[in-house]
Amino acid sequence: MKHISSPMRRTIACAVIVALSVVFLAGSAYRAAAAPAITLTSSVQSTFPTSMTFRVHAQSNSNVTQLRVHYKVGRQNFADVTSEGWAQFTPATTVDGSWMWDMRKSGLPPGAQVEYWWTATDAAGNTGETPHATISFDDDRHKWQTTTSGQITLEWYNGSQSFASALITAAQQGLQRIENDTAAIPQGNILIFIYASAQDLQSAQIFAQQWEGGTYFEGYNIVAVGVATDQLFYGQAAVPHELTHLVVHQITFNNYGADLPTWLDEGLATYGEGALANPQYKSALNSAIQNHQLISLRSLSSPFSAISQQAYISYGESNSVVTFMIDTYGKAKMRQLLDVFHQGSGFDEALTKVYGFDQDGLDTVWRKSLGLSSAILPEPDIVLAAG
Repeated sequence: MKHISSPMRRTIACAVIVALSVVFLAGSAYRAAAAPAITLTSSVQSTFPTSMTFRVHAQSNSNVTQLRVHYKVGRQNFADVTSEGWAQFTPATTVDGSWMWDMRKSGLPPGAQVEYWWTATDAAGNTGETPHATISFDDDRHKWQTTTSGQITLEWYNGSQSFASALITAAQQGLQRIENDTAAIPQGNILIFIYASAQDLQSAQIFAQQWEGGTYFEGYNIVAVGVATDQLFYGQAAVPHELTHLVVHQITFNNYGADLPTWLDEGLATYGEGALANPQYKSALNSAIQNHQLISLRSLSSPFSAISQQAYISYGESNSVVTFMIDTYGKAKMRQLLDVFHQGSGFDEALTKVYGFDQDGLDTVWRKSLGLSSAILPEPDIVLAAG
């Protein structure tokens, strides 16, 4: 056996040590490169319905100089909109920042989904970002129960399972009715909140109207209605009414800010109620016909009157006109009209394109169908609703 001299053994040993040192240093460099320059942890707290507070904790070797929260609201929109909030803090290597979203400036409905994340920058130019997360802006003042049927999820906190089942059945029937007669189909899943009273519903909104008993939130697939357990009949009409508003606005949503005439919007919504339509509307309409107090469609293209009797006439007349349009010209024409409104057309322009007459022309043929003179008589002064 050939023995290796002592100097050679030392040379080999040194080479091994150097190699191991290189491996160790390379590993250390890898770990240093993999570690983020700024570490961030975040949280969010909702105070329904008034605010949402986003918080972040940041650490860096250099002073943290900027903290921003970015958020997206899950709603119907033509553009991918990201908003930002800036935290106020004193620069340091370890900081805590927060930003409060004040719902008095831009409120959210119950159940709205918000995607959010934080970004940070330090004095050395390093950046950091938290993972994206989603929070639901829930009305946690009540203990909600949930039932689902098809595209509809209904949440309620007062009343039995049969109470909720009756309401979700009315919702499905309303959707089926509006699909059968206008070919309008809802887009995506829909969330319905049933509050125990109109007062409870109004307390879930920052600027609710005192008369409001039900609402849909435009751009969101969310409806909320106040229904007491002894008002099931009302709920079975109000729920499909608001659902019809939601579906119609889904399919007519446009990038021009163009709305429907109020008589068409409310006429379709009351049509969606079916046989459960408010009997006060029909009574007021019949009285207006007999006493020559009908309101012109052109006037009804604006918000309805704040005076109860005039409002009842407005709803009854709108329902009658829409029913006449569907029965006389068919559901394909009505769907075509909604598609034209989706393109941002004006009221008269859309009607003329689809039916060949404007609002005055429709008013004339509708009055003739009732056996009335085609003349549109002078109307009493109309006090418009505030909302």
